[in-house]
Amino acid sequence: MSLMDRISEDMKQAMKNKDKVKLSVIRMIRSAIKYTEIEKQTTLSDEQILDVLTREVKQRRDSLQEFEKAGRQDLVENVQAELEILKQYLPQQLSEQELRNIIQSVIEEIGAKGKSDMGKVMSAVMPKVKGRADGKLINQLVQEYLS
Repeated sequence: MSLMDRISEDMKQAMKNKDKVKLSVIRMIRSAIKYTEIEKQTTLSDEQILDVLTREVKQRRDSLQEFEKAGRQDLVENVQAELEILKQYLPQQLSEQELRNIIQSVIEEIGAKGKSDMGKVMSAVMPKVKGRADGKLINQLVQEYLS
């Protein structure tokens, strides 16, 4: 079953269960996917749909930080619920130790010595962990290893 089929099935189930939050998030996902399809003038593959989902998760995480800073607990709870639903469609997230192992092997492969090699390391690591790790965490770990 493709990712889009799974999203459609979950939408039908959310309608039957009258789960308004899940239904709203799934409709948002479908809208973002459809927008990207129109923009690219093609049907998206599962990998491209994962890119859209990753972008949506990143937006929610950024919003979550801003709402926490502003002390808007009501909005924080809403965004957290949306994040939990979005995460169901992403691949299993890598643990910090798995990320560290990948980063170390890439640094050894490339022969990175210092912060000047940060871009090379990041561009080699990101495709390996696509959709399975947060970019900010990866960035922090790479900086830690290169300093």
